[in-house]
Amino acid sequence: MNRLLLLSKFVNACDTGVMSLPATLDTSTSCCAPRVTAAITVEDAERVARVFKALGDPTRVRLLSLIAAGDGGEACICDLTAPVGLSQGTVSHHMKLLADAGLVTREQRGKWAYFAITDGALDAAADTLRSV
Repeated sequence: MNRLLLLSKFVNACDTGVMSLPATLDTSTSCCAPRVTAAITVEDAERVARVFKALGDPTRVRLLSLIAAGDGGEACICDLTAPVGLSQGTVSHHMKLLADAGLVTREQRGKWAYFAITDGALDAAADTLRSV
């Protein structure tokens, strides 16, 4: 009733000619079965969001492409800087985000880091999109 009184302060029946009251809905019974039966868990949603956030940057997508095209499906960090036109530190930051998202693996060989695309990671990301 308080809502109706508050509403009446803003509605002038003389201006509108007719004043109608809002309909009352009975929410005690459902008109149909719920369509949502299952949802992704919070943990899975965070993991998927991390993957797509990593893929949301064009430089990181290019880095993945360069790694996939590399000999044996891997690439040294030293070979990734020139093609994207960024410093080694910036490329390392991008690679850390890709590794944290589970998209690439990192192997230290002497002073250089080598990266490879994680088996099934891109297929899993595509499957997630298909299931949404």
